[in-house]
Amino acid sequence: MKRIVRFSRYFLPAMVFSLILIVLGIVGYILNGGFNLGVDFRAGLMQEIQFAPTAFSITYSGPGNASVSLDRSNFFIVVSGSGVEGVTHSFPYSAYGTIGALVPALDRVEGIRVSVSAPGNVPSGQLIQSAHGEPWLGQEPYVVHYLPVDAVPIDIGEVRAGLVSLGTVSVQVLGEPAERRFLIRLDDNELDKSSGISAERIIPMTLERYFGAGEVVITRSDKVDSRFSKNLTDQAGLLMGLTLILILVYASIRFKPQFAIGAVLAIAHDALIMVAFITWTRMEFNTTSIAALLTILGYSINDTIVIFDRIRETRRIYPEDSFVDILDRALSETLGRTVITTLTTMLAVLALYLFTTGSMKDFALALLVGMVSGVYSTIFIASGFANFWDKAMKKRSKKRTAGVPVSGKA
Repeated sequence: MKRIVRFSRYFLPAMVFSLILIVLGIVGYILNGGFNLGVDFRAGLMQEIQFAPTAFSITYSGPGNASVSLDRSNFFIVVSGSGVEGVTHSFPYSAYGTIGALVPALDRVEGIRVSVSAPGNVPSGQLIQSAHGEPWLGQEPYVVHYLPVDAVPIDIGEVRAGLVSLGTVSVQVLGEPAERRFLIRLDDNELDKSSGISAERIIPMTLERYFGAGEVVITRSDKVDSRFSKNLTDQAGLLMGLTLILILVYASIRFKPQFAIGAVLAIAHDALIMVAFITWTRMEFNTTSIAALLTILGYSINDTIVIFDRIRETRRIYPEDSFVDILDRALSETLGRTVITTLTTMLAVLALYLFTTGSMKDFALALLVGMVSGVYSTIFIASGFANFWDKAMKKRSKKRTAGVPVSGKA
């Protein structure tokens, strides 16, 4: 006979423990001024920048229009326009492995003039193109950057010091330190102070004043206005509310009311635990966080439904047993399935956490915490509430019976 674990002994301590965590999360939320909102939920500018010196600059004076594009293995110049036969000049890095070999080949294109700033032995594969502005060539020099092979990492404190004149700025390291990549976020109210300068140029121009001209390249730029961020925030809240309501309706149809309310309490518990975790770790709260939260709620309710099904089945098999014994038996019988399923899923998520960066790494970390919380809430919160409900109903029934006078007596 399978050993029965007396989970019911820990229902009350577990609820007290959860209540403490939730209260700490609320306190953290208040003390930290809410979530560390990502650019999706906060109006402003977010840019990924990389500290990379100028490799060379290109001008074009030929017929038609010319543009530049590059990837990890090729450098392209595309010439097109009215009266010009469109042609793409391709310069594979396998044939032009260094800047010293690439620049003379570029100069042979009609109308192209290149001014070199980097050493000739710099590998062509280290070239970086800015994401700011259009890659069209003209009389104004178009700058191409490069990342030195022996690049010295730049401290995040130095970056913050270079941006101090902009006011409240959020800075985050991206990738490996040697890549010298940073994610910088500037609030909308700070952008309003930068009159006369385009929003997209304010961050690199400020950094170049501190670190030197031509040392900063924008690799990604996103700007969110206040109306869009407010709509997204409202929709996220509505989505969470609808999720709870739909789960309550589904659980009410499939199970008795105490189980339905227990299921909703369990996923509400998981949501509040995630709020506490995100608040205290200062993890960026963005659309990826919403996806992680909804995934966790789905995982939690699935586990809860499986266990509730087992409780209902066990109640039919052992109708004479007390409800608390039925709970302990059902939870013990599904414990192996719960642990194996959770650990298997966590292995995949752990790989995601170890081998990714940025928001995907945060997504994986949130899932790891949420899956542990989901298993815990199913066993101790959802089942615990069903047990307390059953006890309350029995007490009420006893009081009702005690209040009915016995036949033949006053």
